[in-house]
Amino acid sequence: MTASATELARDVVRQLLDAGISEVVIAPGSRNAPLSFAFFDAARDGLVRLHTRIDERTAGFLALGLTRSHARAAVVCTSGTAVANLHPAVLEAVHAGVPVVVVTADRPARMRGTDANQTTDQVGVFGPLVPTVDLASPQPLELEGHGPVHLNVQLDDPLLPGSRWEAAADGAGADRTSRSWSDPPPVELPLGPRTVVVAGDDAGPPARRLAEAAGWPLLAEPSSGSRTGENALRCYRLLLGEGGDLAGRVERAVVHGSPTLSRPVQWLLARADVEVLSVPGRGAWAERPYPVAGTAAAYAVAGPDDPAWLQEWRDADRDVARRLDALLAGRPGLTPYEVAGAVHRALGPGMQLVVGASSPIRDLDVMARPTGVGERRKVIANRGLAGIDGTISTAVGAALGRRHGSTIALMGDVTFLHDSNGLVLGPTEPRPDLVVVVVNDDGGAIFTTLEQGAPEHADRFEALFGTPHHVDLAALCAATRTPHLEVGSLPELEQALASPNGGIEVVEVRVRRDDRRELDLAIRSLAAASPH
Repeated sequence: MTASATELARDVVRQLLDAGISEVVIAPGSRNAPLSFAFFDAARDGLVRLHTRIDERTAGFLALGLTRSHARAAVVCTSGTAVANLHPAVLEAVHAGVPVVVVTADRPARMRGTDANQTTDQVGVFGPLVPTVDLASPQPLELEGHGPVHLNVQLDDPLLPGSRWEAAADGAGADRTSRSWSDPPPVELPLGPRTVVVAGDDAGPPARRLAEAAGWPLLAEPSSGSRTGENALRCYRLLLGEGGDLAGRVERAVVHGSPTLSRPVQWLLARADVEVLSVPGRGAWAERPYPVAGTAAAYAVAGPDDPAWLQEWRDADRDVARRLDALLAGRPGLTPYEVAGAVHRALGPGMQLVVGASSPIRDLDVMARPTGVGERRKVIANRGLAGIDGTISTAVGAALGRRHGSTIALMGDVTFLHDSNGLVLGPTEPRPDLVVVVVNDDGGAIFTTLEQGAPEHADRFEALFGTPHHVDLAALCAATRTPHLEVGSLPELEQALASPNGGIEVVEVRVRRDDRRELDLAIRSLAAASPH
């Protein structure tokens, strides 16, 4: 006998709860009503926390942020274009290896290939990298893995349940189990070659532990989870710039995670005279975009290497950092780099920072001093595909997923505008403690630092890349009743970060864009002038 829509939906929800789903984000729709009713009943029984959003793209990134903050989430939507609006978040989850569960409602199979309302081909809609399970009746689901899974649920009329589901009494969530896997033994590396450890996004503590055991410099991106301890360098990107003596002497690099943030790192790893060893990240594609001499789940060393190599890097890093701070302090007004530095200094133990793509995470990369090991400062960035979309929603999700400790988000004005719908929360929705710092230069500053920002392209730059918008962010925040504060100095910014009011609030910092290219060139030249 064919299961009803209610029976099928409850079976799906039961298995999701058993698999450890603790948060669910629902975008309203008619076809997904059986799933929505089932999740509502489960939430009323205390088995899951429920969030609703009117925009599927926002809902997808909210689920992504919740899962990035270690609270595994599912996102549920209706059929048709609603599914397509989840695609940006799903792509990010694929390439970052984030196990979000995507549940889409669909018409029954007999309506496929017809012009039935809101009916399209949803099976495999997210592409070959996302496994799709097309469900017409209850069946066991495989929900473990290092990336998203798509459940496409065929729901036929009637769509409304006849009675409330007693989810807890029905055994939902009773089979939750914690699974553990034993790590494979590490591959031991010989000492001798001048080696650096490169830690990209989501590299985690293993990169730091290897660098410390061997006494090697640690070149860790802000969102690596490795930028802690005494081997991590603040200004490594500048030291790797063109003409750097230390960079030219590197003979081997051990890469953890997904390093995509800077061109100097990519240049280093692409050099023919540098042996690259790889510990792959969790994303869908493990292959590196440069030659790799060896790959392992982990590397180890028998003991420390020559301490002089690490000391040279430390001395150079301190020198460049000192001159960088002096350069910034000597400029009039507040620079984006100083904003990033203030935000990172405000990040106390147990707190969390979500950083937007484009300029802010690169500014943070040269301003964030390494922090102490074990202080549980978490930095999250959507580096899977490094897009600016969904950043507010990711931050809201991350803040909601981290039940203890507050969250700061740092992003540019275009990134903020791209996801302003993320500020739309219903009156009964859970509200996180989140301070959103928006560096507003009225356009796309990062492009001024790239090839298209050169003076010979000035006649078309603003129209194609600068894209000034003149949006009143205070008025935009007022439309969603989001508290807004504009600050114009470093002390004002530090005060705002030190005394948040609770809930979601926006702190806007206006900075210049017309001098960004000149400032970037001045910063890049610091390492070349270093005596080390």
